[in-house]
Amino acid sequence: MATIAALMPADHGWVIDLGNAHQVETGPLDPDRLTAMVAQSYRALVVPPQQAFLISFVAGAAYESPNFKWFEARMADFAYVDRIVVAKSARGQGLARSLYEALFAHARQDGLSQIVCEVNADPPNPGSDQFHAALGFMPVGQALLPNGKTVTYLARSLHGQ
Repeated sequence: MATIAALMPADHGWVIDLGNAHQVETGPLDPDRLTAMVAQSYRALVVPPQQAFLISFVAGAAYESPNFKWFEARMADFAYVDRIVVAKSARGQGLARSLYEALFAHARQDGLSQIVCEVNADPPNPGSDQFHAALGFMPVGQALLPNGKTVTYLARSLHGQ
């Protein structure tokens, strides 16, 4: 079982580096953006040392992501996973699943009904598609973003889970 902790200021350097190594999938990070994201987040979690992180938001957060806004326009009760990244050297150890399970537990405890996210459809991300399907996420929509990416929106109910 992975050790999961809150994302703290001491983690910012490696989280930015790891996030930027995967910015095609998740978008760029810089110190100001990360600080603002963590301040507005529902849960910002890490797997130390420098192995993985997850940043999420709940409906009503002051977060301007077009993907978050898509969900907010359609749903009232959710936690949105903005980004989850696992270092290449740490893949295959169940860290992403552990981060999601921790988020599911927090969201259930707080009375939320679902977890939502998006995955790239173009450029495709088949590994992420398979991973999210295995966790019980279902497609609920799709959009073409201003940056030219097409994303598929996913949701997973927390009821009966």
